[in-house]
Amino acid sequence: MYVTSLLGNCILILVIGTNKTLQQPMYIFLMLLAGCDILLSSTTVPKTLSIFWFNSHTISFNGCLVQTFSIHFNFVMESAILVIMAYDRFHAICRPLTYTTTLTTSFIRKVIAVALCRNLCIITPFVFLLYRLPYEGSNVIEHTYCEHMSMARLATANILVNVVYGLIIASCSTGVDLILIIISYVIIIRAVLRLRSSEARLKAFNTCVSHVCVIILFYTPAFFSFIAHRVGHKYVPLQVHILVANLYVLFPPMMNPIIYGVRTREIRQRVVSMLHREFTRYQ
Repeated sequence: MYVTSLLGNCILILVIGTNKTLQQPMYIFLMLLAGCDILLSSTTVPKTLSIFWFNSHTISFNGCLVQTFSIHFNFVMESAILVIMAYDRFHAICRPLTYTTTLTTSFIRKVIAVALCRNLCIITPFVFLLYRLPYEGSNVIEHTYCEHMSMARLATANILVNVVYGLIIASCSTGVDLILIIISYVIIIRAVLRLRSSEARLKAFNTCVSHVCVIILFYTPAFFSFIAHRVGHKYVPLQVHILVANLYVLFPPMMNPIIYGVRTREIRQRVVSMLHREFTRYQ
């Protein structure tokens, strides 16, 4: 799954980055999403594989903090990109006449800069909240990678601040992102249903299917893992929790390039053309 994720997302970045005809907002956001997918899976999977392959069960405290920061930062960044992509679809379908004048290169840069600043501001405190805690008991994390709550549970002090801050951040960042996506699609669906032509309605819905599939793949295992960490650890078997937690850093990054590659004609054609060109070169 990891190799497929790396291969698929690298091909996606290469195809979009080297084709001027694909230098449009939707494809630029897709390229950013592919970059986040690579970072999200690469933050966790190599260490996870080293546990099974080389029996490497240790990680330094600072290394654990870095991994925790990277996982949460990449997650909220990907969530922000999905919101931006929903806004892109909203403008493309509901306000097509102002699409090119609104989603300019300058606008895209500003939006990405705001997303990066937001993520830095809300994720950096996780590191300091973990660093301040005393760890005088067990140093065994019952997980395949370091994560905020899995680290906090090792502390020999009250972790109420960590729990509350985690809930606030989840509600105010990822939760708000999901609400904005839902609002965007409610408006999009209403606009599409008002179209007189059934062919036009079908075409409009088809442009959103890939994005909706990616949203479901991204948020479903992530929210399950979030809830299991905070309120479900007494009811959800540890093996199930760890499996789902690993799937949410592996499955969406693997499936995203496949979904967009299969459903987006322009990308599919460029990938086939690139592979055919490489194949004929080595014949």
